[in-house]
Amino acid sequence: MSSAKQHTTIDSPYGPLTLVATDGTLSGLYMTDQRHRPPQETFGMWVPPRERSRARGSDDRSFGEAADQLAAYFAGELKEFTLELHLDGTPFQRSVWQRLLRIPHGETRTYGDLADALGKPGASRAVGLANGKNPIGIIVPCHRVVGADGSLTGYGGGLERKQRLLDFERGAALF
Repeated sequence: MSSAKQHTTIDSPYGPLTLVATDGTLSGLYMTDQRHRPPQETFGMWVPPRERSRARGSDDRSFGEAADQLAAYFAGELKEFTLELHLDGTPFQRSVWQRLLRIPHGETRTYGDLADALGKPGASRAVGLANGKNPIGIIVPCHRVVGADGSLTGYGGGLERKQRLLDFERGAALF
């Protein structure tokens, strides 16, 4: 059975963000030039930003609420997203992404911490690969994962964005 997909773009302090919904549920948040970004043609029908506020049904649920929560996050007013998410991946990837959702705002965990929490000690590299394939950046906070020594390591949106997100969550200004 085929899934209905839609997408739109919103502005953010990190550049344009493409939001994708599958059957009315947020399934993607991609930054410009993001590594592992699926081809644009897989995002489905375009919903222009000016029509989002007038749209009804699935668009209100998938894009309107996501845009509102992201705006509150970037304003420093929201620390935990409460959106319904459609996380499409392997069972292991989904388990990693669910674990990412448990990392508190302003904190970090290592790839090893996540592997241990999943009951798979020694699977840091696999956790890193799953982390890199996270389809809903920022909301599923893969930017909160660091190397074993606390250093910044790979981030699909780029290390500069990762550092800015971490600094912002720790109380630094966005700009």
